[in-house]
Amino acid sequence: MKYLFASAAALAVAGPACAQEFTLKPVAEARLRYEHAQQDGLAEDESDALTVRARAGLTASSGGLSATMVGQGTLAIVDDYYDGLNGAATRPIVADPQNVALYIAQLQYRTSALTLTGGRQKIALDDERFVGNVAFRDNGQTFDAVRAELTPLRGLKLDIAYAWSVRTIWGIDGVGARQQAIGGDNLFANLSYATPLGTITGFAYLVDQDEAAVQAYRLSSQTYGLRLAGSHRLTPAAQIGYQLSYARQSDYHRNPNDYAADYWLADLSLDVKGWKLNAGYEILGASKGAALTSFQTPLGTNFKFQGWADKFLTTPPDGIRDLYVGGGYGWKQAGPFSALSLQGVWHRFDSDRRDQHYGDEWNLIASAKLRRTQLSVRYARYDAHSFATDSQKLWLQADWSL
Repeated sequence: MKYLFASAAALAVAGPACAQEFTLKPVAEARLRYEHAQQDGLAEDESDALTVRARAGLTASSGGLSATMVGQGTLAIVDDYYDGLNGAATRPIVADPQNVALYIAQLQYRTSALTLTGGRQKIALDDERFVGNVAFRDNGQTFDAVRAELTPLRGLKLDIAYAWSVRTIWGIDGVGARQQAIGGDNLFANLSYATPLGTITGFAYLVDQDEAAVQAYRLSSQTYGLRLAGSHRLTPAAQIGYQLSYARQSDYHRNPNDYAADYWLADLSLDVKGWKLNAGYEILGASKGAALTSFQTPLGTNFKFQGWADKFLTTPPDGIRDLYVGGGYGWKQAGPFSALSLQGVWHRFDSDRRDQHYGDEWNLIASAKLRRTQLSVRYARYDAHSFATDSQKLWLQADWSL
């Protein structure tokens, strides 16, 4: 990478590593996943994908200094699907194209109060609503960046990163609006403080999608906001959790649109003896009702939000209001399996302006761990009212890591 030596130089100012022995730690991960997608309104309304993804690498460390390099490869064993780049767009998309790539290539210096990281790296901030790794997709999302995490006082943390390239989920064949990498001067800044009520975070995300092929620069934005996340134990067996967040977004850099839109989140959960109940309301506001003038999160892990059917990865022109209610139960151990859980969530999607009911969605998941392997079955069903079309998705997945 063209900035690798610059990153190394920036880290070097932190001081040489102490004269200690180097330790080597291998990195190894594997994933096998079957995904079935069915979507009304297409010439071929079904897709089937069986993919395998492997990552391998090494971390070498001495004292506070470490270097990590990880490569990855994705192979489609059954490729009866449209991957966003190859195949027929007349069938449902499964966004896992075949790929071979350098996933991580970073240098890091760490002390008790400071962590500096330079090179290709994962960046996941808060709940990943605005900046994330998109770990659910096979190829993930990483950043060519320099990042500093400073904790000068107990409970106080400053996290600031500059990224000159976003390595997307589309891999080496990425082209056009779905490029392999998107250049730009991106700045991510968080300042958080832990209080008895919860962690309060002020954030600023300047997203520079400086590629004309990617929506003609219209995804460049500046977002400023506040977030509170905390929990409180009611009894030895019961605990509540809560999140509150507000942000304001407007156009940035070369974005030709002139807009401003608001974001709101209120989320409450209750855990009682293995049971978990959750409810929330999230708003990605609209501005003028024109395309890409609503609140956008192009660098977020959007699969985690607004339903697994992926109908709202790009916020509609009229914005979106998501009311969701969910619940589940978990077991610590059952025979050879650990961390078993069953969960379900229902979403009602409405517009932020013009009073439209977009649709409803059910998400269900069963998961368990068998030694080093995480097993899961997911299901999503989207019932359209005034936006997109009826869709169903099913995933069978096994993740192994060293």
